Amino acid sequence: MKNIRRWLPTVLTLLVTLLYPLAIWFGHGRVEPRLLALLLVLAAATRLPTLKINKSSRWWLAGALLLAAAAIWNNALLPLKLYPVLVNLGMLAVFSYSLYAPPSVIERMARLTDPALPAYAVAYTRRVTQVWCGFFIVNGLLALYTAVWASEAAWSLYNGVLAYLLMGILFVGEYLVRIVVKRHHQADSQHV
Repeated sequence: MKNIRRWLPTVLTLLVTLLYPLAIWFGHGRVEPRLLALLLVLAAATRLPTLKINKSSRWWLAGALLLAAAAIWNNALLPLKLYPVLVNLGMLAVFSYSLYAPPSVIERMARLTDPALPAYAVAYTRRVTQVWCGFFIVNGLLALYTAVWASEAAWSLYNGVLAYLLMGILFVGEYLVRIVVKRHHQADSQHV
């Protein structure tokens, strides 16, 4: 029971995040944007238990609630479609800040499984963090483009399906590159 309580907020957040673009698409023209804004409030509320209330979390929460308030106040769909842009901006801020105040986000994740990372791995994790920063820039710009200039169906397809596929491709690609880098450095250390 204790494990369920611990994982329930994460599962709920994941479900709301994955279903958000689909709900906006289905709701468009059927449900007023001010009511759809409650989904954004729900998305923000489900993340509260999983977030440490630190400075970056407060900025993200304030941004999400500001978008919801704008949607409610103006009864407009655009603020709701800008949520993926906000998410990408938040992730970009966290990842890029970690490049200036090490350790990088990816290095911190890597140290969870290997606390004694060799120097080449630290450099590699820094490079991967930079790649993710590039991904968040491109993904955020595409999310912005689809929010402002594309149809609701195109916005939902990109932000609800394609963005996650691209993220998965990046995860898998990075994992394959990591295997090659590890083998290369293990082979080099055996020749020394």
